[in-house]
Amino acid sequence: MITESKFQQTYNFGFIDESTKKEIRRKLLKAVAIPGYQVPYSSPEMPIARGWGTGGLHATLSLIGPEDIFKIIDQGSDASVNACNLRDFVKRMTNCRTTFDTAEATLIQTRHRKPEEILTDKQIIVFQVPQPEPLRSVERYEFKTRLMHAEADYAKMWVSLYESYVKFGAIMQGAGYPVRVNGRYIMTPSPIPRWDVPNLSMAPCLHVFSAGREKRLHCVPPFTKVEPLEFEDVKFHVEDFGAITCAASGGDKAFMDEIYESETSRKFVMNDSNFMDKVRSGTRPPQRLFTNPTV
Repeated sequence: MITESKFQQTYNFGFIDESTKKEIRRKLLKAVAIPGYQVPYSSPEMPIARGWGTGGLHATLSLIGPEDIFKIIDQGSDASVNACNLRDFVKRMTNCRTTFDTAEATLIQTRHRKPEEILTDKQIIVFQVPQPEPLRSVERYEFKTRLMHAEADYAKMWVSLYESYVKFGAIMQGAGYPVRVNGRYIMTPSPIPRWDVPNLSMAPCLHVFSAGREKRLHCVPPFTKVEPLEFEDVKFHVEDFGAITCAASGGDKAFMDEIYESETSRKFVMNDSNFMDKVRSGTRPPQRLFTNPTV
């Protein structure tokens, strides 16, 4: 019979074994030291298929500790199937506290959104990333994209943006808009909307991006400059919701989801469910405000 003390000694906190967690943490340290650089890592097997959030779980389970408070969102929602199942998994594997409150969480895992609230230097946000290579749309071969990053040769990316502008009159890059990190590497911020891109720059929290299927991770350390790619005469701009307000809370300073009630009726609600609840209750939290330049 194993005593409680013996059980505590042999129990592995989380799900991944200690040597693998150490390997992932070492790779994360390298990614922090070289902002925007893609670091290969082991991407161990998980009880879910790759492509369903394994990269985020690898980083989360390697970083989380017994005192952490965990929050996970999927497309801004705490209640989606993906968020609920992964929250339950992390809870079972760590017995850490979980929360829906962005401000209370110390570690946040997200798919395709960054919370509307300003995150602090006491928080880490982990992004699930399907495709970490920003040059994949212009170069199919991995060895060539590696060489292009090494030489800072991003001409094909600039040509792609220029062709988009010439063809459509605007840069038609929506989610996952390419950014330059710390004046060096071009990075994909995961498929977050353009609305979230300005909130990456000079943020006090640590951003971790992990792609389990592609076996790559990269980071944006606190207070690091992140610049969306733009031309001198064609500026980056976020989604413009005009005078639209949230049908549930009445708020307007947030990314909105469009909901069709019928063929002739539609409404908008805030995408960040926790932020919307706070606005609706009258306890609007601190929020990063930025200008919305247009082309």
